[in-house]
Amino acid sequence: MESQELIYDWNELPGSFDYSEVRVELDDETLRDGLQNPTVKDPPLAQKRKLLHLMVELGIQAADIGLPGAGPRAREAVLGLAKEIVDNDLPISANCAARTVKADIEPIVEVSQATGLRFEVGAFLGSSPIRKYAEGWQSSMLRRATEEAVTFAVSEGLDVMYVTEDTTRSQPETLRELYTTAIECGAGRICLADTVGHATPHGVRQLVRFAKELVKDSGEDVKVDWHGHRDRGLGLANCLAAIEEGVDRVHATALGIGERCGNAEMDLLLVNMKLLGMHDGDLTRLPEYCGLAAKMCGVSIGHAYPVVGDDAFRTGTGVHAAAIIKAIRMGDPWLEDRVYSGVPASEVGLKQKIEVSPVSGLSNVRYWLEEHGYDPEDERLCAAVFDLAKRSDHTLTEAEIKEEIERALAEATTA
Repeated sequence: MESQELIYDWNELPGSFDYSEVRVELDDETLRDGLQNPTVKDPPLAQKRKLLHLMVELGIQAADIGLPGAGPRAREAVLGLAKEIVDNDLPISANCAARTVKADIEPIVEVSQATGLRFEVGAFLGSSPIRKYAEGWQSSMLRRATEEAVTFAVSEGLDVMYVTEDTTRSQPETLRELYTTAIECGAGRICLADTVGHATPHGVRQLVRFAKELVKDSGEDVKVDWHGHRDRGLGLANCLAAIEEGVDRVHATALGIGERCGNAEMDLLLVNMKLLGMHDGDLTRLPEYCGLAAKMCGVSIGHAYPVVGDDAFRTGTGVHAAAIIKAIRMGDPWLEDRVYSGVPASEVGLKQKIEVSPVSGLSNVRYWLEEHGYDPEDERLCAAVFDLAKRSDHTLTEAEIKEEIERALAEATTA
C-alpha cells in the first residue's frame, strides 16, 4: 500500500506552505550563544573541534565560533577553531559575535589574518526603546556606532552581519534607520534577533516582511537572518514562521542551550526541515551531536526531549506496542517506524524500543522475551513477567525482568 494512503497529511492540504521549494541556510550558535547559558560550562577546544565536525556532517552551513573580544580564552578558542576549518578544509563558514565597537572587531581581524579564513562579524547593538532607556542611549549614538563599526569591519576585509538586539520589540523607524545605515556602510546581512523570546509567529511574519521590504528598497543584495530565543516556548515555531516568510538563514543551538531559557533547538530544526523536505543531509549522527553537546557543556537531556531523549522512541503501553510489534511481524520497517511515531527513528539512526510496564499487554512481554533470547511461548515466563509488571509502579528494568525470569525458572525446577 502506498504511504499516501496510510497517512493523511493535513499539513499538505491545498493552500499549505510548500517547504520543499525552500533552501534556507543554518547558522549554529552552540559555541557562542549556547555557552552564555549560566548553567553550562565552556568546554575544552578538543571537544569544540569535534562538535564543529559534527555540524559539517549534519549539513549545517555556518557556525558562530565565539566572541574573541571577551578575553584571551575566548580568543584562543576562536583561533583554534578557525585553524581547524582551514587545516581540514571544512565546508562550513565561520562568524564571530562582536559589539559594535572597534575593540571587539579587532580580535576577529587578527584571527582572520593569522589563519587566512574569511570571517563574518556579527556586529550587534541594542535597538529597542526599553534597552535605549535603560542604557541612556540616544538614537544618534546608535547610528554613529553602527556606521563606525561596519565601516571598520568592511575596511579590514570582514563580511558583516549587522544584528539589532531585541529587534522584536524595536520601533520600525529605529530599525529602518539602523539597517539602512549598516547597508550603506557595506553590511551584507541583517539579522533580526528575538533576544528575549518575545515574538509570536505572527509577530515574526510581520517583522520579516518589514525587513525584506527594507532590503528591497535599498537596492542591495543583502541577506536576512533570523535569531530566536525560546523564553515563551516558541523558538522552533518562530523559526518556521521566519522560513515561510523568506529569511535566508536561521540561527539555532544544540539542544536549545543559550541565554536564560535558550535558543531555538538546532537538532529539532534539522529534523523538522528533513521531514518537510527542506534538508537532504544525513541525520544519523544527530544523537551523537546532541550527546556531545550535553556532555561537553555539562547539561542533561530530558527523558522526554523530542527525538534524542531516552523515551523518544520507547513505549511500554500495550496498545501502542501491539501496533508496532504487528508492523515488525509484517516485516515492514517503514510501517514499524511510523505507526506510533511522528518522527521516524531510523532518520536519526535509532529504532523503536518496546518495554514492559504496568500498562503493558502480553504482546509487550512476549516481544521482550524474544528480543532477549527467551522463549516467548513459555507461558510460565510470560505470566511471571506480566504479573510483576502489573504489581509494579514503574517500567521494569532489564535487571528486574531477568531476576523474575530466574525466579520463575528456579520454581519450575523445584516443582
